[in-house]
This record gives sequence, C-alpha cells and structure tokens, in this order.
Amino acid sequence: MKILAISDVASKALWCPQCRERLEGVDLILSCGDLPRAYLEFLTNFTPAPILYVHGNHDKEYATQEPGGCICVDDGVYVWRGLRVVGLGGSVRYNRESPYQYTEAAMRRRIAKLRPKVRRLGGVDLLLTHAPARGLNDGEDLPHRGFECFNAFLDEWQPRWFVHGHIHLFYDYKLPRVCQRGETTVINATERYTFETPDLEYHPAKKFFFLESFAAMFSR
Repeated sequence: MKILAISDVASKALWCPQCRERLEGVDLILSCGDLPRAYLEFLTNFTPAPILYVHGNHDKEYATQEPGGCICVDDGVYVWRGLRVVGLGGSVRYNRESPYQYTEAAMRRRIAKLRPKVRRLGGVDLLLTHAPARGLNDGEDLPHRGFECFNAFLDEWQPRWFVHGHIHLFYDYKLPRVCQRGETTVINATERYTFETPDLEYHPAKKFFFLESFAAMFSR
C-alpha cells in the first residue's frame, strides 16, 4: 500500500496541473492538519485514494466547514484495507484562538475514549496526529511542544507507524524526517512524504463492528 502523508505546507508539486500524474499509484492520503481546505478539496479531484485528515491548530476554518470529499478521523478509528488508523488532531494549548488546542489532561481523556474501540479491533497500525510526542523531535516552546500521553499510547499499542505534522523541518535542519521509537516508525509529514506498508490481512466484519452495534440499538 502506497501512502502519501501531507501537513502544514501546501505542496506546489501537488497543487498544480500535474497533480493527477504525481498522485498516480497512491492508495491512501493522510493529512496531519494545518492545510487549506481548498487544497484538500483540490486533491480529491485527481485521485480515487481516500483522504483521511485530523485538525491542526490553525484549522479554524474547518470548524464552520469541513473539507468536502475527505474523511475526518479526529477522535476516531478508521480501517482502510486492513490498516487501522487512530486520529488525534490538535496541538498543545498555548492560547484560546483555536478550538483545536488541548491541555495534556484533555488529550489523555480523548485517548481514553478511543481505547475501547482500539481494543475491539485488536490494536492500531497507524497513529495519525497533528502534534508530535513530547521529547520526540518536538520543540521546547509551548506552541510546538509535543504531548507526553502520545508516548504512553505508543508504549501501550506499539503501532507500526506514527505520522504527525506541526514541526516544520526548516525550524531545525537537524530534525529527522523519519526516525524510530521502539517498534514504531515516526514520520514528520511536513509538506509531503510518501511511504509504503505491506498489505495487511483484512477482516471486513471488523470494519462494520460499530455500524452493526449501532443498528442493533434500533432493532430492539
């Protein structure tokens, strides 16, 4: 499976007439936030690949109108061709100008609400966030500090991938695009980054578990 991760900076290489050719072969697009709504909607016109996204701290416009044709996975678990994706957008709270900023305690509560869904699916393959984890290529200033609870999530579930944005690579040329934390490959998706993951064993029944449970509530 070929995955394109994007974040923070709209890529001139994709927001252009050659977009269709450059997206050829991409199976899934992951947006880590802080991208113009028009940019995501533009991409939907040139690829059949689903675009999954979480909110960035600068995505205030999303609060009134979400990107058309895209799938918000914030505070959710989404399964695509066997790949189990958990979405947790937003950054550490440093002011009150955006609805997508959170205290450490608030982010812990968001994770706790997702735990039953993750457990029912038998784990998670990819954690999709806007902010990084604390101490893992984040910044020392409050606006760019990562979440400590993301480290606990990685330790508990050991996803194969952790894809985030928020930390522009030009902030510090020494920051790595890709690094490893235990069993997890960590990717900074700033602007764009393409990677591949083996096709996973797919169990369709699991994808519809929550839908079936929801339907059962109304059949009583």
